[in-house]
Amino acid sequence: MPPRWPRQPDRNDPAYRKLDDRMNFAVHVAIFAACNSGLWFFHNFLKATWEWLPWLTAGWLVILLVHLIYIAAIANYSQTPPKST
Repeated sequence: MPPRWPRQPDRNDPAYRKLDDRMNFAVHVAIFAACNSGLWFFHNFLKATWEWLPWLTAGWLVILLVHLIYIAAIANYSQTPPKST
């Protein structure tokens, strides 16, 4: 069952922003795992010589770690003032 938000979703709500960022990170991890496991499976299955594959995996992993550091330590989830138009 997907997570449910108990009130109207609002990007100005700090708790909603935090949950949204963590869900986006989870999707990022899932895409990383699916793509890399598939690539490494075919790399081994076909006995291919893809010299770029370890670089792709390592680079993507670094980006994933930067994403984690951002949502865990850098992102500011304090209340933001409403925008005036």
